[in-house]
Amino acid sequence: MARNPFNIRTGSHTPVLIKLLSITGGDVAEFGMGMYSTPLLHYMCSPKKRNLYSFDNNIDYVNLFNLWEYQDYYHKIIIVKDWDEIMIDNFWSVVFIDHAPAERRKEEARKLCNSSLFVVLHDSSWKHDRYYHYKEIFPLFKYRYDYTEIKHNTTVLSNFYDLRGFSC
Repeated sequence: MARNPFNIRTGSHTPVLIKLLSITGGDVAEFGMGMYSTPLLHYMCSPKKRNLYSFDNNIDYVNLFNLWEYQDYYHKIIIVKDWDEIMIDNFWSVVFIDHAPAERRKEEARKLCNSSLFVVLHDSSWKHDRYYHYKEIFPLFKYRYDYTEIKHNTTVLSNFYDLRGFSC
């Protein structure tokens, strides 16, 4: 499933990210930049002096957000040549996963399951599982919340925070 670098039709993860960023502190990672997620994360993290790392293998996104001067002291934009080679050995408050290729999303979620307070997966409805195979990594997490209020579902996973009663 190819990504259109300038697709502005979906932002269904926005309420989830706003909620999580409002209840956490600490470092944030974004795997796959976008027209909704990157500005939101930038404007919620940089003013509060929270480190934000945006990883992407799509040069169009990297160039666009660099052109718009999103990279600053607290926001690092990192071009990815090989997802297996990126260094993500940090404890993250929030990790947002929405990158390409589709089959990579489960791999980053797997790598981050024990080093992230919250892992957020975009496009998590059962209809999209043929692309993302999220059902393979769901058992790695103790807690799960599915945001289904908007067409493209978003799932929050955690091994550290009980998501029973969580809502956006």
